[in-house]
Amino acid sequence: MDSGNRTQEVWSALDTVTDPELDQSVTSLEFVTSVQIQQEDSVRIEFRLPTFWCAPNFAFLMASDMRDAVTEIPWVQNVQVELLDHFSAELINRGVALRQDFRDAFPGETDDDLSALRQTFLGKAYQRRQELLIRHLLEKGCPPVWFTRASLRELLSLPLEPEGVALRNLYVFSWRRIRAGGAEESLAFTTVDGTALEPNEFPNYLRRVANVRRNAEFNGFICRGLLEARNSA
Repeated sequence: MDSGNRTQEVWSALDTVTDPELDQSVTSLEFVTSVQIQQEDSVRIEFRLPTFWCAPNFAFLMASDMRDAVTEIPWVQNVQVELLDHFSAELINRGVALRQDFRDAFPGETDDDLSALRQTFLGKAYQRRQELLIRHLLEKGCPPVWFTRASLRELLSLPLEPEGVALRNLYVFSWRRIRAGGAEESLAFTTVDGTALEPNEFPNYLRRVANVRRNAEFNGFICRGLLEARNSA
């Protein structure tokens, strides 16, 4: 495989990594500034966040997820992830290189290993992706009551056009992370804690999860503006 193909493979892996708060990929947000293939089996990744003071816990999650995503590529033997221009860059870069937990990377400053934070944002991603898929399927004629009883198997068997397939794939990916080990006979649409949706509460539920999506989109707009201003300064 030539270096161009390998570079593209790394970019594709990075496209699966999301900002935990925004549920958008680090590549679409243009956080990743450089991908370099070194000595055929080593990769160096550089990234920059919208401000010097972005939350270090979010930065640590993204850096470690980038490392893990690229490490899964068969030919990759070593991954170096470098956060640039950030007040905690040295600690984050060192911790990610040593595969430390967040609390070990910041000794004496926190007892948090980020597992609770990661779970919180997995739940928000689940809600955001669920709302987008539900809206799409409603427009295509699925009745509201269907969402309260459909199994994952039924959802997966729906004939959809490319836009619908993409939305379904994103949602099912989150569903499987939230419902690890869940069977395809399980309900496809539930609250984040697994509670079945009630038909008479469906409109109110949809409004609630829509607010999660709107907040993420607004924050994404702010982040893009800050990053553009920072890069042009």
